[in-house]
Amino acid sequence: MLKFCLYPTLALVIFVLGPAAHAAEKRITGTIHVIDGDTFDVGGTRVRLFGIDAPEGDQTCTDAGGTELRCGSFVTKQVRDAYRGKQAVCKQVDTDRYGRSVARCIVGNVDVGQSLVASGLAFAFAEYSRDYVAVEKAAIRAGRGIHAYRLIRPSEFRAGKRDAQTAAAKTPAQVGQNGCTIKGNISAKGARIFHVVGQRDYQRTSIRTDKGERWFCSASEARAAGWRAARR
Repeated sequence: MLKFCLYPTLALVIFVLGPAAHAAEKRITGTIHVIDGDTFDVGGTRVRLFGIDAPEGDQTCTDAGGTELRCGSFVTKQVRDAYRGKQAVCKQVDTDRYGRSVARCIVGNVDVGQSLVASGLAFAFAEYSRDYVAVEKAAIRAGRGIHAYRLIRPSEFRAGKRDAQTAAAKTPAQVGQNGCTIKGNISAKGARIFHVVGQRDYQRTSIRTDKGERWFCSASEARAAGWRAARR
């Protein structure tokens, strides 16, 4: 079972916006509606939390025993339970390519981004800011939250999905007798793994129905039958 909690020891962060503040550094205030682990609607403005990167909603992790867990959706739930309906004061520092305000947000005198990284509910997004790198290292040492599991960084996960989609567009799908394209393979060690079009081992994976292997029409169908997704 996944058990995460918000880490309480956090630095106080105070925003001071004088008349000379840059135009991009506008204040955004209001009630929080949680979209996912690092994205809020604050008073009707879509906000991407600055300097952090939370697991994607469909991202999975594995525990020490190799069991696959839905870390992404669980993180989203934890963040929603902690911040839904709270009042936030945010300072915009940028706008991303999706038109979202990239901002630092404060709830009850606590920096939300720092809190999430300290609790192991998000990674420091060092590509854009090193503000929370030390906080992340402390969370890793303590094994908090997602750091108690095997999980790739969300940026790597997104890149992998983009690569798979690109490959899928170039790779003809193979079709089973049931007209489905997802291959449910059983490894030599008995692991049940499914491969979708575009993944690295899709083309070379053969299905032996006499050995219990099968074709699936959707990832959810495969998971429900006890198969896990191939990692590449």
